Amino acid sequence: MSYLGEDIKKLGFGLMRLPKTENGIDVEQVKEMVDRFLDAGFTYFDTAWAYEGSEDAIRQALVERYPREKFQLATKNAAWIRCETKEEAYAQFDLSLERTGAGYFDFYLLHNLGGARTGVFDKFDMWNWIQEKKKAGLIKHIGFSFHSTPEELDEILTAHPEMEFVQLQINYADWENPAIKSRECYEVARKHEKPVVIMEPVKGGLLANPPEKVAQLLQNAEPESSLASWGIRFAADLEGVITVLSGMSSLEQMENNLSYMKDFQGLDDAQRKVIEEAREVLSSYPVIPCTTCNYCAKVCPQDIGISGSFTAMNVLTLYGNKQFAENQMGFLVKAQGRATANECIQCGACEEACPQHIEIREELQKVCEAFGL
Repeated sequence: MSYLGEDIKKLGFGLMRLPKTENGIDVEQVKEMVDRFLDAGFTYFDTAWAYEGSEDAIRQALVERYPREKFQLATKNAAWIRCETKEEAYAQFDLSLERTGAGYFDFYLLHNLGGARTGVFDKFDMWNWIQEKKKAGLIKHIGFSFHSTPEELDEILTAHPEMEFVQLQINYADWENPAIKSRECYEVARKHEKPVVIMEPVKGGLLANPPEKVAQLLQNAEPESSLASWGIRFAADLEGVITVLSGMSSLEQMENNLSYMKDFQGLDDAQRKVIEEAREVLSSYPVIPCTTCNYCAKVCPQDIGISGSFTAMNVLTLYGNKQFAENQMGFLVKAQGRATANECIQCGACEEACPQHIEIREELQKVCEAFGL
């Protein structure tokens, strides 16, 4: 399928989780993975200024070893990380060019828009800046990655129709998740006729090891298929998708992905039904019924990141992966400048405001116990 004039197959090599040795990224193994990926006919590589060592590794493994026209390279600008001036934000682009040695980027993204982070790109006038880089021939296609609400996505795409594509977190577990709203964000992108690059199709690896009931359901349906493959195939089956990124960290993972994506033609109705059943099983787990409306946050005198804490707790309940859940806590609470659950003063104002009638004080105490706060 061709989007934006580029012929790209539905699997992209995400470079955030590259294999490592005690000395850093294992560039020799990355070279083997790059070779297999290109040999199978795939061409899209996704890195970022903020992925430590990744841009330099892909220069060595890809850019210096293959003709530039044989692949598409995407990278990202995270202006909200340690940038006090627009010049510091713009400098990320120059550093990415230097690290990768790519000469130009096929796809360049404003990285991780949503909430206060969006305001940083506005403040530094990066919408006009990125268009100037495109006019100069240093970028072929401009877009952004996004982690926030469908309402904010609609606002951004309405204000910036010049953006050619959007990168969204989409997987079958988050499709109807009220904290992430994958389906609604996807539908907003489709409404604005923007093609989508999909990230986190296996939810950071969690869907490669889902809850036991889900794993059994998927294995019974297709004993020969990996559990991770269901997540990637679900995402690749959607219309308007440029490619689905998989953050591969071993040659084994690469081979598995290539085995079912090389000739992928879409899911059939029976497979879509299995995924729907898997989603229903996930919804049966005792998660906190928070819809992230954040009415509670508006009245909390301690400014506690309540919904973020509940999202992290739900991840722990569903997948039993404490490290991933703690990462969610860090991103959704601490990185947003919110207080943690242990600072609750038990005033109860949040519960009066909650339309879901959640016993928030009790649930926050469970969060404290689960995460050692």
